[in-house]
Amino acid sequence: MDDRFDLSGRVALVTGGSRGLGREMVLAFAEHGADVVIASRKIEACEELATEVIERTGRCAVAAAFHAGRWEQADELAELVYTEFGRCDVLVNNAGMSPLYPSLPEVTEDLFDKVVGVNFKGPFRLASLIGTRMAADDGGSIINVSSIAAVAPTPNELVYAGAKAALDAMTSGMARAFAPKVRCNVIMPGPFLTDISKAWDLDAFNARAKTDIPLQRGGEAHEIVGAALYLASDASSYTSGATIRIDGAMAYSAG
Repeated sequence: MDDRFDLSGRVALVTGGSRGLGREMVLAFAEHGADVVIASRKIEACEELATEVIERTGRCAVAAAFHAGRWEQADELAELVYTEFGRCDVLVNNAGMSPLYPSLPEVTEDLFDKVVGVNFKGPFRLASLIGTRMAADDGGSIINVSSIAAVAPTPNELVYAGAKAALDAMTSGMARAFAPKVRCNVIMPGPFLTDISKAWDLDAFNARAKTDIPLQRGGEAHEIVGAALYLASDASSYTSGATIRIDGAMAYSAG
């Protein structure tokens, strides 16, 4: 069974890869044999994780500065991966942002464009470029990290929710566009206790979790790893166009 999750000889690119869920996926891929490219806006954090990956696993790890909302940087990142490794077997579009806003009329055009750019435009461009090359080569796996906001939006995150819903639709379309060699799937997390949660009122969150989340808690970052390894590896060889919710059943009544 372990062989099904073996990523030896493969190259995985993870955006938003320096912290939180992205960091856990990077480490898991490397521990299962993959060389990794760690991309985020904070190159220093990417370099620190790359060093940790090399020391812990012996795998090759490359750090890359990348702003997911900038079209040309998707082109540059794709070129970097193929220049360094000559291939990409796993792409994880994990970078995202969901800034707060006081009310719907007060959402500015700049905020709207930034949220859509990071959560949809960048992943579209990067997946288009790399998916096309995967399909022309030996195939691969594209994993898009969405959110339960896409199916159970609240008034406080509507721009983000719309962008993630678009990402879900894109995944379904690309599963057909890049078939049969490339599999495209969605991981749909609920609330996870990562760096972002440090800004939450955790006492209030934990109290709400008791009634709003059937598992009665937020997720821990390492709990994303099982789904990520499944979708990245041959264990999911007949899984494409799928959505895996990892939300403690929080969105069980939606979508």
